[in-house]
Amino acid sequence: MVAPAQVMPEQTRRFIKLREVKAQTTLSTSEIYRRIAAGKFPRQVMLGPKSAVWIEAEVLAWCEARIAACRGEAA
Repeated sequence: MVAPAQVMPEQTRRFIKLREVKAQTTLSTSEIYRRIAAGKFPRQVMLGPKSAVWIEAEVLAWCEARIAACRGEAA
């Protein structure tokens, strides 16, 4: 399970759409949702019935953790 990142103060929190999540992670849409279902990627925030966003700090923390894991560093 991915814990919510507490990297950025609330006043600088930024929501990003799926297109930007895909650009930052290079994952496909289906892979992003597969990893969310498996608890291995940050969950989206629903702003409305058809409006999903992610918290940028959580996605960036996930990316940094992947880099650290591949390089054998402590995350």
